[in-house]
Amino acid sequence: MAWSLKGELVANCNCAVFCPCVVSLGRHPPTEGYCQAWFGVRIDEGHFDGADLSGLNVALLLDIPGLMWRGNYTMAGYIDERASGAAFDGLVEVFTGRAEGSTFLFELLVGNVLGFERSPIDYVTDGKLRSLRVGQHILGDVAPIEGRDPTQPVQITNSEYWPGPDITVARAERGRVRAFGRMWNFDGLSAEIMPIDWQG
Repeated sequence: MAWSLKGELVANCNCAVFCPCVVSLGRHPPTEGYCQAWFGVRIDEGHFDGADLSGLNVALLLDIPGLMWRGNYTMAGYIDERASGAAFDGLVEVFTGRAEGSTFLFELLVGNVLGFERSPIDYVTDGKLRSLRVGQHILGDVAPIEGRDPTQPVQITNSEYWPGPDITVARAERGRVRAFGRMWNFDGLSAEIMPIDWQG
């Protein structure tokens, strides 16, 4: 099935700032030895086999037991409650990697999918701050860290990181999860903001 997504991704994990997995492509262990993370995806433009995905939001939870490249991830997800039936099904295919293309790594690395549920999902940009609200399940506020020039974000460019080559280094002002049996608090920990342009 042909598909594409353009928009923005925000992520927050249990690593100290900054997550070493991003630049090492998972060859360096997470700072705590394992990775727990939530992701929010804002879809500005997108489609899946004719179903319009534009304007929808998605949230993911990932639980990774060690080095990222070794796999055995546990995943769960939330799909925007506004999605049509075809859009919901298409987004599940994309984010499990079964639709191949840019997200195919999930098919290879995820060993356990706890499920995907519909939920109200708000992805809000307020100046530099990104806020993600997934019902009462995920409450996230992420902002770029400051560099020498406070008007410019600290960025990694031209990386081989699979979601996209350009990453803004950020920190979670709030990163709370209460979902799928997980209760996480990642306040003050590592975060990322990046544009995405995925297709399959």
